[in-house]
Amino acid sequence: MSFSEKELEEKILKKIRNVQNFPKEGIQFKDISTLVKDADGLKDSVNFLYEKYRDKGITKVAAIEARGYIFGGALAIKLGAGFVMIRKPGKLPYKTISEIYELEYGTDSIEMHIDAIENGDKVLVFDDLLATGGTAKAACNLVEKADGEVVGVAFIIELTGSLHGKDQLKNYDVFSLVEIPVEE
Repeated sequence: MSFSEKELEEKILKKIRNVQNFPKEGIQFKDISTLVKDADGLKDSVNFLYEKYRDKGITKVAAIEARGYIFGGALAIKLGAGFVMIRKPGKLPYKTISEIYELEYGTDSIEMHIDAIENGDKVLVFDDLLATGGTAKAACNLVEKADGEVVGVAFIIELTGSLHGKDQLKNYDVFSLVEIPVEE
């Protein structure tokens, strides 16, 4: 690869659009559609992730809908691994297992097909963004319920500061291409 991690981080940060007050007032949404529409930005991001994980023996990439699918699918192909879809309840057509997780006000859940992970699969969990860590931790729990081994949890963006998303994932190898501080 012809660039360093720092150079890639700077390149990616330039391609992430900030959208004020989306999906609700007071939120500054990190929009990766501007990154993925750029062929080089998408390719460079996937290639960097591939280089990081290519020697980990990964047999499945489990990605969280919807933006996690973009990179997760491409990464699974490059790694020669299967791809596992983790979705909101009621979206998968076959039998599922689910995991409930805490939100700031209430709970939510995600699901995965009951046969998506096989005993002994080495799984990379992927999502586009790490904020509070609840969804990613729930995804790791799903993989482990199915007797898979989480070998890493990867993101394009990690929001650092007051959200403490990594705290939820302290038992896992966590990697983010870019870190963006949030105001305390």
